[in-house]
Amino acid sequence: MTYKFDFAAVLAQWPLFLHGAWLTIQLAVIATLLGFLIGTLCAFGRGSRNGWIAQACSIYVETIRNTPLLVQIFIVYFGLSSLGLKVPAYVAAIAALVINIGAYTTEIMRAGIDSIHKGQIEAAECLALSRLQVYWHVILRPAMERVYPALTSQFVLLMLASSITSQISAEELTAIANRVQSDTYRSFETYIVVAVFYLMLSLLMRLGFWAIGQAVFTRRRRLGTTM
Repeated sequence: MTYKFDFAAVLAQWPLFLHGAWLTIQLAVIATLLGFLIGTLCAFGRGSRNGWIAQACSIYVETIRNTPLLVQIFIVYFGLSSLGLKVPAYVAAIAALVINIGAYTTEIMRAGIDSIHKGQIEAAECLALSRLQVYWHVILRPAMERVYPALTSQFVLLMLASSITSQISAEELTAIANRVQSDTYRSFETYIVVAVFYLMLSLLMRLGFWAIGQAVFTRRRRLGTTM
């Protein structure tokens, strides 16, 4: 059996694909920023001397990392609706992605924080640095620098995983692809085009993270180890 490719009908829907790609970028960027913030706070929380805080952060991380993202999305979207909180699919998608990536970021950042030698912290305190200066210059920034490649990969995976939000009708790239293929009956061509879009978005994100690493981590730039 021979298959004749026909991309004309699919490519004619390029405005829809661009709209879906733009929404995918929005989901990835917002979830990355908020998830990094939550993950960093929880990373410090897991090392807190307060047992309740440490335990709460541990339960959050283990629960999210051991349940499927799709189930988490359904719980957020349908769960909030059951409670009488009608939220758009876009908002529910962002909330679920933030909760998910926050847990994974927690473990990555915790590994970076644990790699900081206690002697460096004690030395900073002896130099009369403020607590904020110690956390930023001695702990957080060096920790993030050490785990930056892992963070980059995790955030790119988050962007790719955002395709699952199509299950709650979030109009991102995969949802657009489902609509186009149902209209054109060219499933093979449609998903080839979508795969190219995701590949381009992944490369664009990696380039963006590389540029950020070059600007923020000057030592890694000198050593040539920034992604």
